[in-house]
Amino acid sequence: EVQLQASGGGLVQAGGSLTLSCTASRFTFDDYTIGWLRQAPGKDREGVACITIPFGRTYYVDSVEGRFTISSLNAAKTVSLRMNSLAPEDTATYYCAVGRGIPDFRDRGNSIDHWGRGTLVTVSS
Repeated sequence: EVQLQASGGGLVQAGGSLTLSCTASRFTFDDYTIGWLRQAPGKDREGVACITIPFGRTYYVDSVEGRFTISSLNAAKTVSLRMNSLAPEDTATYYCAVGRGIPDFRDRGNSIDHWGRGTLVTVSS
């Protein structure tokens, strides 16, 4: 069974930065998409950013474009999300996930089968 271990959440002041990391194990996919979705209290889940393996195409939701950067490491089994210029509206539980393609993340993760446990990001004003 695919395992996704996420880390890096926490409390930060507005304007600050955090880096989330996710390490995948126990899978042998050669072509997949790995990334992050988030869900804030009372709001729908949304895909934040993802990267395709092995081609390295990236996707960012409009609200984080230019502030967040996703990258893959370690033969693409580890992905990091560098979050800069954080704002209170970025407060949410962030979930690492593995899907088949970018549309899986645009579609709020409704078709995604593999999820890690959420990590909470809180941005204070």
